[in-house]
Amino acid sequence: MAMAEEEVLLFSTWPSIYGRRVEMALKLKGIEYKYIEEDLTNKSPSLLKYNPVHKKIPVLVHNGKPVAESLVILEYIDETWKNHPILPKHPYERANTRFWAKFIDEKCLPAILKACWGEDQKEREKAAEELSKLLQFLENELKGKRFFGGETIGLLDIAANTIGYWLGVFEEAAGVSELLTREKFPRLFNWVNECCTCKCHQGKSTS
Repeated sequence: MAMAEEEVLLFSTWPSIYGRRVEMALKLKGIEYKYIEEDLTNKSPSLLKYNPVHKKIPVLVHNGKPVAESLVILEYIDETWKNHPILPKHPYERANTRFWAKFIDEKCLPAILKACWGEDQKEREKAAEELSKLLQFLENELKGKRFFGGETIGLLDIAANTIGYWLGVFEEAAGVSELLTREKFPRLFNWVNECCTCKCHQGKSTS
């Protein structure tokens, strides 16, 4: 739990994939924080002050010190609050987690967006095929495990919320057929159900 004298602020927006990651980690660790909703069409002076380089959300501010970029924030949270660790202890496993988190951001997310909102049907179909290949890598990573982090949710599970939660949202919004099915990806499908019932998906931050 965050100590009484600590101030934890999160600048984000409700539909932000990346901001949601930070909220999940904070909730998993039971850290009290104040959520500040940003209007990205009219960014607040505070956001511009705390993230002058990229001027983007999410930004975590801990006792006046800002941390930007969702994956960086997740590591900061894990190193600052030791309960419920989300990164493995072993250096190789930590490196492997970082590799797959980057894989999700740089490979899977672009394929998801194109599969849902590509310029034409051909581009969407090609992206869906590519995404299927990418998801197979993640399916293999789950072999013999409940979560990517083992028996408990870890950083990679939080990063993969892009797939676990948002893929379904995007499919529905775009009106495309289901891209992740139980038949093709049984481990990933079960993982999605496990993650969606986790307490870090429930409730809302203080405001």
